[in-house]
Amino acid sequence: MIIEKDVVIIGGGPAGLAAAVKLKECGIEDIVIIEREKKLGGILRQCIHDGFGLTRFGETLSGPEYAQRFIDEVIKNNIEYISDTTVIDLTHDKEVVATNKKGMLKYKAKAVVLAMGCRERTRGAISIPGSRPAGVYTAGVAQSYINLQNTMVGKNVIILGSGDIGLIMARRMTLEGANVKGVFEILPYASGLPRNIQQCLNDYNIPLHLSHTVTKIKGKSRLEGISVSQVDENMRIIEGTEKDYDCDTLILSVGLIPENELSLKAGVELDSNTKGPIIDENYQTSVEGIFVAGNVLHVHDLVDFVSLEGERLAMQVAKYIKGEKLAPCEIKLNKDSNIGHTIPQKISGEQDFILSMRVRKPLKNALIKIYQGDNLIKSKKMKQAIPAEMIQIEISKDDIKDREDLKVVIR
Repeated sequence: MIIEKDVVIIGGGPAGLAAAVKLKECGIEDIVIIEREKKLGGILRQCIHDGFGLTRFGETLSGPEYAQRFIDEVIKNNIEYISDTTVIDLTHDKEVVATNKKGMLKYKAKAVVLAMGCRERTRGAISIPGSRPAGVYTAGVAQSYINLQNTMVGKNVIILGSGDIGLIMARRMTLEGANVKGVFEILPYASGLPRNIQQCLNDYNIPLHLSHTVTKIKGKSRLEGISVSQVDENMRIIEGTEKDYDCDTLILSVGLIPENELSLKAGVELDSNTKGPIIDENYQTSVEGIFVAGNVLHVHDLVDFVSLEGERLAMQVAKYIKGEKLAPCEIKLNKDSNIGHTIPQKISGEQDFILSMRVRKPLKNALIKIYQGDNLIKSKKMKQAIPAEMIQIEISKDDIKDREDLKVVIR
């Protein structure tokens, strides 16, 4: 039996929950959220530290508290959701196939919202040589063991990569009594937010070694130690700089990748920079009726931005469901070499939108300029622009003067 729905939302994390609640506010009733974990909330369930919610709610919350705000709204509004259920197929025609312990579910949707989040890069993705002992974890897995299962993963710890989850785990492991010997980052600058560098490393006297990487893993049944080497400006190992560290645990915080398997199944076109879907200003992918928001679109630094993006998406999905024609988006957004990516990648020029972007490397006294042809339509000055922080700029439809493509540059 095929179940017909106005909207199927794949993912019950901050993007999916926010989209569902906003869709209900916009008058869309026939919604279902499909979540593969046993409970709603996504990654927020294991993020027990605070710092969430300042932008969205005007107060600081822990991850579970932040998620619960939206879960309460889902329940209050009687929005249907099914958990412990995995979506195994999504077609170009918006047919969704999911499976759980009770069997298989098939949906036919007028619109599909992709909100699957992202996954961590693993040891295999960065090809660290050496043996394969126990004691090597990604930061998210280690966080899950400690915060959700009350299981300590190790005592003498090295962290590779200075992503935010890794920095937070350096503090978490220290608070639980572990000896975090250092954080090693292959880049010449930190990958995490400045506040996490201060609060999670500096406040606990945990050293951060830039332009370093792990070059060997030692141990048979359990990790016994690692070797670390310096790298040059091209990230090539500098011979003679190898140093050995004894440890029983290596935590990897080496980047996040959007969960794009279902996007590919549906024929959605992906961006080579974000690794997520290419979208227009309506958060619609290259497949009509399939929309996307959150970390499955591009990796965010703040969960507040994820929820706000989900809410903006919902307003466009509501228009689509109600039969309002979305303006064709034929104006492309191009970028210079200092910018990693821009979201959206194309616009109509007929409505306001928020431009989200990240720089490739740290820049001081940065000036962002947005051109349409030879005309400067928007600029923004920043004392500092860093890859760890997403930059957002509001663009008015009145700024768009013609049908030429836009170009975003930063100096």
